[in-house]
Amino acid sequence: MSEPQLVKRLEEAIESIPDFPKDGILFRDITPIFLNPDLYEDIIGEFVNFSRGKIDAVCGIESRGYLFGIAIAVALKVPFVLIRKAGKLPPPFVAESYDLEYGSAEIEMRTGQIKAGQRILIHDDLLATGGTTEAAAKLVEKQGATVSQFSFLIGLKDLQGENRLKDFNAEIFSIIEY
Repeated sequence: MSEPQLVKRLEEAIESIPDFPKDGILFRDITPIFLNPDLYEDIIGEFVNFSRGKIDAVCGIESRGYLFGIAIAVALKVPFVLIRKAGKLPPPFVAESYDLEYGSAEIEMRTGQIKAGQRILIHDDLLATGGTTEAAAKLVEKQGATVSQFSFLIGLKDLQGENRLKDFNAEIFSIIEY
């Protein structure tokens, strides 16, 4: 459970943009957070408190998962590993396909950057339907590591993304939920 004061500050900072990027979508714009270094630092502190002593590496999902994921890893003094869209990483890599609303996509992770048996935190800025995060978790498992935690700045409860992640038996944490 997040600090109520931090949640209040996030509610004030995050802008809700109707009908973006298409009609019917309420976009949660996190960019105002980066105008406030104290707020950013407090967010990182919240994530660090969630993960301290429980993980061996952080995997961040392209691209907004990098915005907080790298800072979390640095604060915890653990490695940060990129999970990228297909075609962005040099070989060797492992890949995982997943379904989108219309079609499919693929993400990749370089092999050898996490080790068998490691406890991994997968971080992204937002949990919606969970498809990309589920694919990221499968990449981690393909390399013999265990997803021990998922963390997100924002969780969209109505889209039930947590349901896709429950089979990984990992802690799931969102600082703010809509």
